[in-house]
Amino acid sequence: MAKVIDFQTDPSKYRHWRVEYDGPIANLFMDVDEQGGLFEGYELKLNSYDLGVDIELADLVQRMRFEHPEVKAVVMQSGKDKVFCAGANIRMLGGAEHAHKVNFCKFTNETRNTFEAAGAESGQYYICAVRGSCAGGGYELALACDHIILTDDGSSNVALPEVPLLAVLPGTGGLTRVTDKRMVRRDLADVFCSLEEGVRGKRAKDWRLVDEVVQNSKFEETVQARAREFAAKSDRPSDAKGVELTPLQRSFADNGSITYSTVEVDVDRDKRVARITINGPKEEAPGSVEALHEQGAGSWFLRCARELDDALLHLRLNELETGVLVFCSQGDPEAVMAHEKVVFDNLDNWFAREIALYWKRVLKRLDMTSRSLAALVEPGSCFAGSLAEILFAADRSYMAEGDFEEDNRPVATITLTATNFGPYPMANNLTRLETRFLGEPGKVGEAEQHKDKALEAYDANELGLVTFCFDDIDWDDELRIFLEERASFSPDAMTGMEANLRFPGPETMETRIFGRLTAWQNWIFQRPNAVGKEGALQRYGTGVRGTYDMRRV
Repeated sequence: MAKVIDFQTDPSKYRHWRVEYDGPIANLFMDVDEQGGLFEGYELKLNSYDLGVDIELADLVQRMRFEHPEVKAVVMQSGKDKVFCAGANIRMLGGAEHAHKVNFCKFTNETRNTFEAAGAESGQYYICAVRGSCAGGGYELALACDHIILTDDGSSNVALPEVPLLAVLPGTGGLTRVTDKRMVRRDLADVFCSLEEGVRGKRAKDWRLVDEVVQNSKFEETVQARAREFAAKSDRPSDAKGVELTPLQRSFADNGSITYSTVEVDVDRDKRVARITINGPKEEAPGSVEALHEQGAGSWFLRCARELDDALLHLRLNELETGVLVFCSQGDPEAVMAHEKVVFDNLDNWFAREIALYWKRVLKRLDMTSRSLAALVEPGSCFAGSLAEILFAADRSYMAEGDFEEDNRPVATITLTATNFGPYPMANNLTRLETRFLGEPGKVGEAEQHKDKALEAYDANELGLVTFCFDDIDWDDELRIFLEERASFSPDAMTGMEANLRFPGPETMETRIFGRLTAWQNWIFQRPNAVGKEGALQRYGTGVRGTYDMRRV
């Protein structure tokens, strides 16, 4: 049986990262354990990384935002001499299945996006201090930071050598961030990405690949000074008490199903469908932001976001043949809105802000999940506000119309709140409703006029908030036909179709990164030039270069 990948960890289990806290500055050291690979068959030499290293980083970045509100600047640096990071481990990539490689790249992108946004969104800035070789995914770590400082010692360099060495692309947005974020001139970027040895010293600064080049004797002093400058810009509180992200409550069944405290995942492997049910709050909403803080990670709104996030990651990596995710909800919509309101009425509070931003990231994770997404608005459902965003993220949504025979649950409704009109933009910088109504922008304003009202099927359908409405006579048959049909289609065609249809409208750096990952890297990872027996990934380190099919495709 394949190894089950667990995305839950905590600092007591870290093998690859350590942090030293100094008031508003956190010094984050990448110190990868060579023997700590997630799978057998490779060593993580030269601070190279696999998914396990990135799972720790993702956990650390989240904890930094919640558990350390006093931290205003994070200095990312190497814990090893003469190397910053050699990037993704080549042996791991050479031996991994195609699906794992692509999911690995997607997760690393999402992790980079999280700390890349931390400065602007949370006032927690990341400075990258590069000493030694900074290649491939190592440079991509740096690219996601707010500021890059390179030591001028004659050997430290930055490089994206994937094309000349490995016949693949930088899988964590490297090419896009070089041109779109750092604004490197296209011809110079072409030279840079063709150089195995990379670029060092003054040239790296002149080409905009780094922000500063500093003499080795003044490097540490300059890095800490720059961190203090960034910290001075932050609005994070200096004396607030952090909130511990306590372990999730969850249990696993042999059939792949998972039960959390707010989320249930029912996996039907034969039908290749997983039903994800979100249970609304049973407890009253906290009466103040202070009470919310007292509840901490146990508060329903934060707990639900963490559990949904974990469920999505588990399904992505561990249930590869489960092609359709069906989202349902059960509970009181008023209770959902009450818990949401405490957060969004107090966004000037650091903790409330972080909860809202966590939901923003989870919903983006849902958008980027390469499974068919369907949502069912059933009797007794609680798709209100933040939970209603799931309906608009889905590829299709079905709503129950009227009373269902022998079903005593309340009639199905949808309730829109202010959260559906701004706080949760997609990768294209539009809300999900703006994306939905790209050809009918007036429909967004029309929907907003019905904010805070429980909308039954007729009104929801008139407003264009769902795909189809069915009564109890047709409900079961229509859903059965849809799910059977969807699960029978080619997964490759579905991934391509869904990725195209989900992100209409303006392009952003984020949509380009993920779009190119889905298309180009997905394709390149299957080509013999990279992964064939004589391909570059297989021959790397043997002293023999890859043998290429030289036909352009």
